Amino acid sequence: MLILSLDTSAAASAALVLDGVVTGVFATDDTRSHAEVLTPAVADLLTEAGIAGTDLTAIVVGVGPGPFTGLRAGLATARTLAYVWDVPLHGVMSLDSIAEDAAAHAGTGEFLVATDARRKEVYWARYRADDGVPRLLDGPHVGAPSSLPALASYGKGAGLYPDVLAGVEEFTELHPSAAALGRSAYRRLSAGLELLDTAPLYLRESDARVPGPRKRAT
Repeated sequence: MLILSLDTSAAASAALVLDGVVTGVFATDDTRSHAEVLTPAVADLLTEAGIAGTDLTAIVVGVGPGPFTGLRAGLATARTLAYVWDVPLHGVMSLDSIAEDAAAHAGTGEFLVATDARRKEVYWARYRADDGVPRLLDGPHVGAPSSLPALASYGKGAGLYPDVLAGVEEFTELHPSAAALGRSAYRRLSAGLELLDTAPLYLRESDARVPGPRKRAT
Protein backbone atom coordinates (compact mmCIF):
# COMPACT_ATOMS: atom_id res chain seq x y z
CA MET A 1 0.00 0.00 0.00
CA LEU A 2 1.54 3.29 -1.14
CA ILE A 3 0.12 6.39 0.56
CA LEU A 4 0.73 10.08 -0.02
CA SER A 5 0.09 11.89 3.26
CA LEU A 6 -0.40 15.66 3.66
CA ASP A 7 -0.96 17.87 6.68
CA THR A 8 -1.19 21.66 6.95
CA SER A 9 -2.98 22.02 10.28
CA ALA A 10 0.10 23.78 11.69
CA ALA A 11 3.20 23.73 9.48
CA ALA A 12 3.09 22.14 6.02
CA SER A 13 4.31 18.58 5.65
CA ALA A 14 4.08 15.72 3.16
CA ALA A 15 5.22 12.10 3.20
CA LEU A 16 5.22 8.90 1.20
CA VAL A 17 4.39 5.80 3.25
CA LEU A 18 4.92 2.34 1.77
CA ASP A 19 3.34 -0.50 3.77
CA GLY A 20 3.63 1.51 6.97
CA VAL A 21 7.23 2.64 6.40
CA VAL A 22 7.96 6.31 5.67
CA THR A 23 10.07 6.39 2.51
CA GLY A 24 10.07 10.12 1.79
CA VAL A 25 9.27 13.19 3.84
CA PHE A 26 9.00 16.97 3.53
CA ALA A 27 8.45 19.27 6.49
CA THR A 28 8.81 22.94 7.23
CA ASP A 29 8.54 24.98 10.43
CA ASP A 30 6.99 27.90 8.56
CA THR A 31 3.30 28.20 9.41
CA ARG A 32 2.55 30.81 6.74
CA SER A 33 3.66 29.30 3.42
CA HIS A 34 1.47 26.21 3.04
CA ALA A 35 0.13 26.95 -0.43
CA GLU A 36 3.53 27.96 -1.80
CA VAL A 37 5.53 24.94 -0.64
CA LEU A 38 3.16 21.97 -0.58
CA THR A 39 2.64 21.19 -4.28
CA PRO A 40 6.35 21.50 -5.19
CA ALA A 41 7.15 19.27 -2.20
CA VAL A 42 4.76 16.58 -3.45
CA ALA A 43 6.28 16.77 -6.93
CA ASP A 44 9.79 16.38 -5.48
CA LEU A 45 8.76 13.39 -3.34
CA LEU A 46 7.27 11.57 -6.32
CA THR A 47 10.26 12.37 -8.54
CA GLU A 48 12.75 11.18 -5.93
CA ALA A 49 10.76 7.95 -5.47
CA GLY A 50 10.50 7.43 -9.24
CA ILE A 51 6.73 7.08 -9.20
CA ALA A 52 3.70 8.82 -10.70
CA GLY A 53 0.67 10.05 -8.82
CA THR A 54 -1.42 7.35 -10.46
CA ASP A 55 0.77 4.72 -8.74
CA LEU A 56 -0.57 5.73 -5.33
CA THR A 57 -2.96 3.48 -3.44
CA ALA A 58 -4.48 6.42 -1.54
CA ILE A 59 -4.03 10.01 -0.46
CA VAL A 60 -4.66 10.95 3.18
CA VAL A 61 -4.88 14.46 4.54
CA GLY A 62 -5.06 15.99 8.00
CA VAL A 63 -8.47 17.59 8.55
CA GLY A 64 -7.50 19.55 11.64
CA PRO A 65 -8.30 21.01 14.02
CA GLY A 66 -6.39 24.01 12.78
CA PRO A 67 -6.73 27.54 11.42
CA PHE A 68 -8.86 28.22 8.35
CA THR A 69 -6.15 29.27 5.91
CA GLY A 70 -3.72 26.46 6.69
CA LEU A 71 -6.31 23.69 6.57
CA ARG A 72 -7.80 24.94 3.30
CA ALA A 73 -4.40 24.77 1.59
CA GLY A 74 -3.86 21.13 2.47
CA LEU A 75 -7.42 20.01 1.82
CA ALA A 76 -7.63 21.77 -1.54
CA THR A 77 -4.32 20.23 -2.61
CA ALA A 78 -5.33 16.72 -1.52
CA ARG A 79 -8.75 16.92 -3.17
CA THR A 80 -7.29 18.20 -6.42
CA LEU A 81 -4.58 15.56 -6.62
CA ALA A 82 -6.99 12.75 -5.77
CA TYR A 83 -9.36 13.92 -8.49
CA VAL A 84 -6.69 14.34 -11.16
CA TRP A 85 -4.98 11.02 -10.39
CA ASP A 86 -8.25 9.16 -9.66
CA VAL A 87 -6.92 7.95 -6.30
CA PRO A 88 -9.03 7.28 -3.14
CA LEU A 89 -8.94 10.17 -0.66
CA HIS A 90 -9.28 9.90 3.13
CA GLY A 91 -9.21 12.31 6.04
CA VAL A 92 -7.46 11.80 9.39
CA MET A 93 -7.73 14.03 12.43
CA SER A 94 -4.41 15.87 12.63
CA LEU A 95 -4.01 15.30 16.38
CA ASP A 96 -3.94 11.55 15.64
CA SER A 97 -0.49 11.99 14.12
CA ILE A 98 0.95 13.16 17.44
CA ALA A 99 -1.02 10.44 19.24
CA GLU A 100 0.70 7.86 17.04
CA ASP A 101 4.13 8.81 18.41
CA ALA A 102 2.80 9.49 21.93
CA ALA A 103 1.23 6.03 22.23
CA ALA A 104 4.46 4.35 21.13
CA HIS A 105 6.21 6.24 23.93
CA ALA A 106 3.52 5.78 26.58
CA GLY A 107 2.91 2.09 25.87
CA THR A 108 -0.27 1.84 27.96
CA GLY A 109 -2.49 4.41 29.67
CA GLU A 110 -4.32 7.66 29.00
CA PHE A 111 -2.71 10.83 27.71
CA LEU A 112 -3.51 14.16 26.05
CA VAL A 113 -2.43 15.67 22.75
CA ALA A 114 -2.43 19.47 22.69
CA THR A 115 -1.41 21.88 19.94
CA ASP A 116 -1.31 25.65 19.68
CA ALA A 117 -4.70 27.19 18.85
CA ARG A 118 -3.46 30.74 19.53
CA ARG A 119 -5.59 33.19 21.55
CA LYS A 120 -4.14 31.51 24.69
CA GLU A 121 -6.00 28.28 23.82
CA VAL A 122 -5.09 24.80 22.63
CA TYR A 123 -6.62 22.21 20.33
CA TRP A 124 -6.70 18.98 22.31
CA ALA A 125 -7.96 15.41 22.51
CA ARG A 126 -7.72 12.59 25.06
CA TYR A 127 -6.43 9.16 24.06
CA ARG A 128 -5.66 5.78 25.54
CA ALA A 129 -2.62 3.78 24.51
CA ASP A 130 -2.96 0.00 24.42
CA ASP A 131 0.32 -1.77 23.65
CA GLY A 132 1.56 1.34 21.84
CA VAL A 133 -1.57 1.87 19.73
CA PRO A 134 -3.64 5.03 20.34
CA ARG A 135 -7.42 5.06 20.70
CA LEU A 136 -9.37 8.33 20.74
CA LEU A 137 -11.49 8.73 23.87
CA ASP A 138 -12.61 12.36 23.69
CA GLY A 139 -12.23 15.29 21.34
CA PRO A 140 -11.14 17.20 19.46
CA HIS A 141 -11.84 20.37 21.46
CA VAL A 142 -10.51 23.90 21.66
CA GLY A 143 -10.17 25.61 25.01
CA ALA A 144 -8.04 27.15 27.74
CA PRO A 145 -5.11 24.97 28.85
CA SER A 146 -6.31 25.19 32.46
CA SER A 147 -9.54 23.38 31.51
CA LEU A 148 -7.82 20.18 30.34
CA PRO A 149 -7.70 16.95 32.35
CA ALA A 150 -4.60 16.37 34.46
CA LEU A 151 -2.83 13.85 32.24
CA ALA A 152 0.55 13.52 30.55
CA SER A 153 0.48 15.88 27.57
CA TYR A 154 2.18 15.64 24.18
CA GLY A 155 2.48 18.32 21.52
CA LYS A 156 3.34 21.96 21.06
CA GLY A 157 0.50 23.07 23.34
CA ALA A 158 2.14 21.34 26.29
CA GLY A 159 5.36 23.19 25.59
CA LEU A 160 3.61 26.55 25.47
CA TYR A 161 1.79 26.12 28.80
CA PRO A 162 4.11 24.11 31.08
CA ASP A 163 2.61 25.72 34.18
CA VAL A 164 -0.76 23.99 33.67
CA LEU A 165 -0.04 21.05 31.36
CA ALA A 166 2.11 18.06 32.32
CA GLY A 167 4.27 18.04 29.21
CA VAL A 168 6.27 14.91 28.44
CA GLU A 169 9.94 15.76 27.92
CA GLU A 170 11.14 15.59 24.29
CA PHE A 171 7.53 15.65 23.05
CA THR A 172 6.54 19.26 23.80
CA GLU A 173 7.56 20.76 20.45
CA LEU A 174 5.62 18.37 18.20
CA HIS A 175 3.38 19.66 15.44
CA PRO A 176 1.10 17.28 13.53
CA SER A 177 3.20 15.62 10.83
CA ALA A 178 2.31 13.98 7.53
CA ALA A 179 4.73 11.12 8.26
CA ALA A 180 2.99 10.03 11.48
CA LEU A 181 -0.39 10.75 9.90
CA GLY A 182 0.43 8.39 7.04
CA ARG A 183 1.55 5.65 9.43
CA SER A 184 -1.68 6.02 11.39
CA ALA A 185 -3.74 5.85 8.19
CA TYR A 186 -1.89 2.76 6.96
CA ARG A 187 -2.43 0.91 10.24
CA ARG A 188 -6.16 1.57 10.14
CA LEU A 189 -6.69 1.00 6.43
CA SER A 190 -4.80 -2.29 6.52
CA ALA A 191 -7.05 -3.36 9.40
CA GLY A 192 -10.14 -2.61 7.31
CA LEU A 193 -11.17 0.41 9.39
CA GLU A 194 -12.86 3.44 7.87
CA LEU A 195 -11.21 6.84 7.97
CA LEU A 196 -12.83 10.27 7.94
CA ASP A 197 -14.03 12.27 4.97
CA THR A 198 -12.22 15.53 4.24
CA ALA A 199 -14.58 17.92 6.01
CA PRO A 200 -12.35 20.37 7.95
CA LEU A 201 -12.40 20.48 11.76
CA TYR A 202 -12.17 24.21 12.34
CA LEU A 203 -13.78 24.16 15.84
CA ARG A 204 -14.15 27.95 15.71
CA GLU A 205 -16.32 30.35 13.80
CA SER A 206 -14.56 32.26 11.05
CA ASP A 207 -13.27 35.72 11.88
CA ALA A 208 -14.26 36.84 8.40
CA ARG A 209 -17.59 38.62 8.11
CA VAL A 210 -19.67 39.75 5.14
CA PRO A 211 -19.46 43.55 5.02
CA GLY A 212 -22.63 45.37 5.95
CA PRO A 213 -24.32 47.99 3.78
CA ARG A 214 -22.43 51.21 3.22
CA LYS A 215 -23.30 54.07 5.46
CA ARG A 216 -24.96 57.03 3.82
CA ALA A 217 -22.88 60.13 3.52
CA THR A 218 -24.47 63.05 5.32
